[in-house]
Amino acid sequence: MKAEYINPFLESARIVLEQLISVRPTTGQLGVKDVKFVEKYIWIQIGMTGQMKGDIVFGLHEVVALKLVSAMMGGYHITEMDEMTQSAISELGNMISGNASTILYNQGVRVDITPPKLIQSAAAAGFTPKKALTIPLIMDSIGELNIHVLIT
Repeated sequence: MKAEYINPFLESARIVLEQLISVRPTTGQLGVKDVKFVEKYIWIQIGMTGQMKGDIVFGLHEVVALKLVSAMMGGYHITEMDEMTQSAISELGNMISGNASTILYNQGVRVDITPPKLIQSAAAAGFTPKKALTIPLIMDSIGELNIHVLIT
């Protein structure tokens, strides 16, 4: 697993988050971890095909998702993971991945992404633990967004 696989997603996430919520996230420690779906977490899974195959999975605690969507809505206080909130958080994953695929294209790597799949329940995920290259993005006053790259 190569560390450079995560760089376009990290760069894209920083740009998108700064534009959407006016917060410049800091980067946590890069590592290889088992991705295990846990309860009270929101997971956005986006598949990749082309020269890079696999999945990008964004993970964040439900409380962080609510704060993030509140910030995306200009400070309107969001209190539940309703349909609108789920749509907004899915679109965030889509924007980050779409922007990252453009960065990859400009580097000569051709990839296509699948629409985001929002997963709120570990039981419903149908996902077995896998090793992934993982890096957290820390957003002041909001929390962490973890980026997991599972490239085959």
